[in-house]
Amino acid sequence: MSEMTHDQKVGMGALFKNQVIRTILLSVLFLQIGIWVRNYSILLYVIEKTNENPIAVSLISVAEFAPIFLFSFIGGTFADRWRPKRTMIWCDLLSAVSVFAVLLTLFFGSWKMIFFATLVSSILSQFSQPSGMKLFKQHVPMELVQMGMSMYQTVFALFMILGPVLGTFVYQRFGILASVAVMGVAFICSAAVLLMLPADKEPDAEKPKTTLMEEMKAGFRYVLNSRALSLLGGCFAAAGLAIGLTQPLGVFLITERLGLPKEELQWLMAAFGVGMILGGGITVAISRKVQPQVLLAIGLAASAIGFIGMGLSTVFWLTLTAQFFSGLFMPCIHIGINTMILQNTEESFIGRVNGILNPVFMGAMVITMSAAGWLKTHLSIVYIYETAAILLFIGIIVLVPLMKKTPKVSLEEGV
Repeated sequence: MSEMTHDQKVGMGALFKNQVIRTILLSVLFLQIGIWVRNYSILLYVIEKTNENPIAVSLISVAEFAPIFLFSFIGGTFADRWRPKRTMIWCDLLSAVSVFAVLLTLFFGSWKMIFFATLVSSILSQFSQPSGMKLFKQHVPMELVQMGMSMYQTVFALFMILGPVLGTFVYQRFGILASVAVMGVAFICSAAVLLMLPADKEPDAEKPKTTLMEEMKAGFRYVLNSRALSLLGGCFAAAGLAIGLTQPLGVFLITERLGLPKEELQWLMAAFGVGMILGGGITVAISRKVQPQVLLAIGLAASAIGFIGMGLSTVFWLTLTAQFFSGLFMPCIHIGINTMILQNTEESFIGRVNGILNPVFMGAMVITMSAAGWLKTHLSIVYIYETAAILLFIGIIVLVPLMKKTPKVSLEEGV
């Protein structure tokens, strides 16, 4: 990569001149279109077909989230073995193939195969996502990583607002067959965009061959031997427990604390999404000046303050403000986490580290999500939200030893 002055390295102009960042952002745009059309069209279709059967509706979430537990570490291990560009293209193409296979079955009346589209694309994302992280490590200067992650997160935030509208519109206006076709085309467009990525590096011929199991064990040893990654795992667990406690109970803030109809929950979701979009832009501006561990701590502290405000509030505008405040700093959490993983992990371990830490967060979240309903029958929602805030502050305390720490992996790596 050609030499750049310091100002060029950290400027927005340099960010968009980077071919990898531009390509991945465009690919993510198409993927988000496909994913949100998938999520909402399939949800509405299953509700319609089953007369709102809660078991059938819950199976959609199972198909979406179960692969994170079952395939995240396996996918991360293979992502470390395989060439990242090729892996991402094949994952998008296979997702498209699975979608068009579902389209064929719908023509013959077998609607239950619709779950297959969600399951397959969710499994393949466990191979594709760590490959994208690996490309960031290989081709993006460390000075641009945090800003690149900020832009990446802003795309996700934007679709939190636009995604449900887009998915609902496509299904209600054109029906399930057109919705499934849109998913397939979106995945193909993503694969086509990824062809613009730089060619994968040739594998090291001198590297000794190892078995899949040996590489998995090496991944666990790598995380345990890295103080930064181990502490980040502890932070992940605390944050997962906190978010799992509150995620299923938002509707009770509306009905119990505010005395409003449950439909008003949509305004809380909208406030959070708008906050994330604005927060993504702000984080892009400040990210090059703030260490990722500090950024993560700021995000956790803001979410904790937001939880305290939402739990105590009995006024709609105050609850809305607290939710917006949490959303505003949520990009700090995602960007801080991803940047810390990239800064503290060697390229050859990116997939496995990602595959270990993600299930820690999801596992902790599922534990408290499962217990949230039972806790709600025994405790006031105020206590539950304040407990979630305490868990987030514990996550910040876990990060304290890293506050003045420089990344272990050389900043020159990947430049």
